[in-house]
Amino acid sequence: MSSSASRMVVLVVEDETLVRMFLTDFLDEAGFKVFEAVSADEAMALLQARPDIQAVITDIEMPGSMNGLELAKLIQERWPGVGVVLSSGRERPGPDDLSDRVAFVSKPYLPATVIQVIQQMSTPQVVVAASARDEPA
Repeated sequence: MSSSASRMVVLVVEDETLVRMFLTDFLDEAGFKVFEAVSADEAMALLQARPDIQAVITDIEMPGSMNGLELAKLIQERWPGVGVVLSSGRERPGPDDLSDRVAFVSKPYLPATVIQVIQQMSTPQVVVAASARDEPA
């Protein structure tokens, strides 16, 4: 995996234990630092405690005080630099729910697809940083 993956910190928010474990293990093996949450409330607590989280992968349908769409909106308001990957096998987000920092992957998905989406969301920041460095002072 690329060196950017080894530095990325990802939060997986999924109430289905086996799906969460599988994705977490795959991301860990790919070089990501991974945290887990079973609900949006737990995810919010982790985001507040861990400012190093760069991306969140969340199921849309979850128990608790908010679903994945509501979580994504709240993340974009409070942590606009954090990328969000929404996933669901039943519900699809509307166009207003997506942006350059919020993407959707339909379940069932290949974990490699999720990694590709995360890396695509982080690429513009890397390009901007590189071009700013390369400009003469």
